[in-house]
Amino acid sequence: MMTDRRVLMFCIVAFLAIAPQAARPQDVADKVQPEAATGTTARAPVYAEKYMISAANPLAVEAGLKILRRGGRAADAAVAVQAMLGLVEPQSSGLGGGAFLVYYDAALGTVATIDGRETAPLQANGDLFAGPDGKPLQFFDAVVGGRSVGVPGVVRLLEKVHGRYGRLPWAALFEDATALAKSGFTVSSRLADLLEADRDRLAGQSEARGYFFDSDGAPLKAGAILKNPHYAETLTTLAQGGPGEFYSGAIADKIIDAVRLHATNPGLLTIEDMQTYKAKERPAVCAPYRDFQVCGMGPPSSGALTIGQILGMVAQFDLAALGPDDPQSWRIIGEATRLAFADRGRYMADSDFVTIPKGLLNAEYLAGRARLIQRDTALGKNEVDAGDPPWDKAELRLNGISLEIPSTSHFSIVDDDGNIVSVTSSIENAFGSRQMAAGFLLNNQLTDFSFVPQIGGEAVANRVEPGKRPRSSMSPTIILKDGKPVYVLGSPGGSRIIPYVAKTVIALIDWGMNMQAAIDLPHMVNRFGTYDLEAGTTAEAMADDLTAIGFEVKIGDLNSGLHGIAIRDGTLEGGADSRR
Repeated sequence: MMTDRRVLMFCIVAFLAIAPQAARPQDVADKVQPEAATGTTARAPVYAEKYMISAANPLAVEAGLKILRRGGRAADAAVAVQAMLGLVEPQSSGLGGGAFLVYYDAALGTVATIDGRETAPLQANGDLFAGPDGKPLQFFDAVVGGRSVGVPGVVRLLEKVHGRYGRLPWAALFEDATALAKSGFTVSSRLADLLEADRDRLAGQSEARGYFFDSDGAPLKAGAILKNPHYAETLTTLAQGGPGEFYSGAIADKIIDAVRLHATNPGLLTIEDMQTYKAKERPAVCAPYRDFQVCGMGPPSSGALTIGQILGMVAQFDLAALGPDDPQSWRIIGEATRLAFADRGRYMADSDFVTIPKGLLNAEYLAGRARLIQRDTALGKNEVDAGDPPWDKAELRLNGISLEIPSTSHFSIVDDDGNIVSVTSSIENAFGSRQMAAGFLLNNQLTDFSFVPQIGGEAVANRVEPGKRPRSSMSPTIILKDGKPVYVLGSPGGSRIIPYVAKTVIALIDWGMNMQAAIDLPHMVNRFGTYDLEAGTTAEAMADDLTAIGFEVKIGDLNSGLHGIAIRDGTLEGGADSRR
């Protein structure tokens, strides 16, 4: 029977849960493929017939797999995966953060999105990140403490997706994470390295220090066993009492105390902020690309709009003929990304608070933007500015100043009914605000707002306002062809999420790569003029060519966390990012 042959396969340090078809040697995750077109060696994709989970930690994958084995749907598995990630990957996402979710309903053939982004406290205003001298705070002076914490949205998002699409009881979805929080898990090398890198900031926060440091006052090392009884208690409360316990009960009180009572950098969060928070269903943003529809999350995420703009511009060029080894392919992709980021910086923010041009994905507008890059050399720094897309009602817009420091996680799920979940979840910076409450870290997502609310007396779109959601780059994505899903993917990576996902879409559609090869394709990213090339990969070999074209080039680490699944003729083909 197929049930007896279900197994779990791991892919380096990123993982896929699968229910495989008849065992085949080529399905083994450790098999290395021949060199890809770029000269890199790609791991083989993993195949399945019934269901699949691609995520950044094997314990989270296993928790979700157990739910699918019990007859749960993708929505049920998403709750279990997120609960476990909050325990074993606490620096990246968790109950103290926010998320965006894109859902494909197989029965209806529709794509829906849920916005679980954090909100600014009702007492906040544009001067939130101004220092005593009126100037913007330095980034980490704003981050560490309570000032940067927005109302967490993950729990309400999970409640909404489970209530609408789930099948199993809510309480059953927390069992694995609760048990592991009590018994303890092994600290990974990645978590240990991040603790060491952030030791000075964490050491200054008493609860984080008590959890992440050993009895000698040193950050925990890889291989240490870490128990979290407070998190187990929180999950038990959520399982038994429901999501309302998070926003009104003792858990809410602990969050508020951690924020407001911080000794040097208190925040503004109140019980009213917690009790009035809502995860919002919003229309999916779908952009055409070749014969496909690329669907994702609209504002307050800039992901789907910006990816849609990039793809709309590069669609004017024959990238398939150029291929991934031609520097002109990357000139076109890089310039389209720069132009899209110029529009993103000026126009995109929480659409509940600002008017966004209706024509950002207008085909004629994007074709006009693409004509700017119908040349062989790079655009100069003064040649890239926001365009003038069609409006319903125009408003003056100015570019703001904000940073997105990556610490996020993405997971993709396909269940055996064909339902699909694509979730990108975050606490923003690694270890968020460094504040812990009830066993989990609190976000610092408010620093995704512009630190400067106005310039020359004119308002910046992504300024802080009471109850507003900061602009995000998170880009959970589902791609359709002829109305049927063919790909699901997403990534962490701060504002680089957008080019990471766009590159992967191009690799899948234009260059015909399988999911694993598309994920493994070396990163080459140009958001603001400098071309970032992924160190230690064949991207480095492109440096001279891109310099000759006119780009400033920088080589460094580009640590994505792409996790995706392709759906091909009834077979699932999964890839997971070995960079994590």
